[in-house]
Amino acid sequence: MNFLAEINVMPLKEILDPQGKAVTGSMKNLGLTEISNIRIGKRITLEVEAPDEDTARQKVDEACKKLLANLIMESYDFEIKAI
Repeated sequence: MNFLAEINVMPLKEILDPQGKAVTGSMKNLGLTEISNIRIGKRITLEVEAPDEDTARQKVDEACKKLLANLIMESYDFEIKAI
């Protein structure tokens, strides 16, 4: 079976997010003062071939821990669906 994984990687809340701070400042300059505390991360999609959803989930989790997310500075979550 083939599965599609959609992964969100975000900086930990305790870590300074310079890109998010810059965009937050720009929102104020654009008159959008209601918008604050912007955090910018990354979205990754990938396909995985596995016999079942649990195995696919384990493989995606392993990929996130080993390569796709820096667990010292980032957190991640993902969704999987059959394709």
